[in-house]
Amino acid sequence: MKPKVIFIDSVHPILFERLEQSGYECHWKNDLNRSEILSILPNYTGAIIRSKFKFDEEVFEKSTQLKWIARSGAGMENINAKIARNKNIQLFNSPEGNRDAVAEHCIMMILSLFNQLNQADSEVRLGQWNREKNRGIELKGKTIGLLGYGYMGEALAKRLTGFGVTTIAYDKYKTNFSSEIVTEVDLETFFKQSDILSIHLPLTKETTFLVDESFLNRFDKNIYLINTARGKNVKTADLASALITGKVVGAGLDVLEYEKTSFEDLKKEELPTDFQYLAGSNRVVLSPHVAGWTKESYFKLSNVLANKILSR
Repeated sequence: MKPKVIFIDSVHPILFERLEQSGYECHWKNDLNRSEILSILPNYTGAIIRSKFKFDEEVFEKSTQLKWIARSGAGMENINAKIARNKNIQLFNSPEGNRDAVAEHCIMMILSLFNQLNQADSEVRLGQWNREKNRGIELKGKTIGLLGYGYMGEALAKRLTGFGVTTIAYDKYKTNFSSEIVTEVDLETFFKQSDILSIHLPLTKETTFLVDESFLNRFDKNIYLINTARGKNVKTADLASALITGKVVGAGLDVLEYEKTSFEDLKKEELPTDFQYLAGSNRVVLSPHVAGWTKESYFKLSNVLANKILSR
């Protein structure tokens, strides 16, 4: 009997195709609700998810035959890893698949902020030709501080090598990673030297709202902030306050504190005044959690997972 795999979320079909070619029986079930999925999970040895479905204690109790879970993407916060370990269920993710996309998006946000591109574009479309008002600043000579140095941080460090910048990184759980593209620093040095803060953290109890008023005020300089990691790494109210005082000169946000689990249900009328300030500021660039969401990464995320699953 072929081992069965349930696709709970939609992913690039290359993953489905490669698993079937290798002897798995795969079923698309991404249109089912939670209770319907729970009723059929005992039939499956493998599960494919993205972000909308949470593998909690109840789900694991139903997953009596499960041997592995594959998450298309980097973050694993929707899987109870402790329970998975106790049940000897392997976990796979695919940060290698979208790291290039995230790195490019970070650079785009930095350059857009430095050159006031959103403001300049909207003014020109209105027939306003404000050259002095939109005078930019150059990235060359600046110090980029990477908070977290995993796949995404390293990919950004590589892309920055041609810009004439200094790239430093602080990672609480990683050491001895200095190279020709990045310098590992302690937190005190990180706060002292950074001109730009780029966040590359998972979402854990420790990192939830880590970047708050206290954190931001520890920087010696007024900084730019880029967040392509998780929305709840940053306390939005404190970021808005820092933008008002000038401690944060500009912010590029691909993720928001207010996102639903699926990252696809965001209602403007339900958002608090702090976000309304961000949305109305010409010093803020926003995007809908698409930093890692390119045509190329769509394929690579699934192909990387196929490689890992088939080599298990």
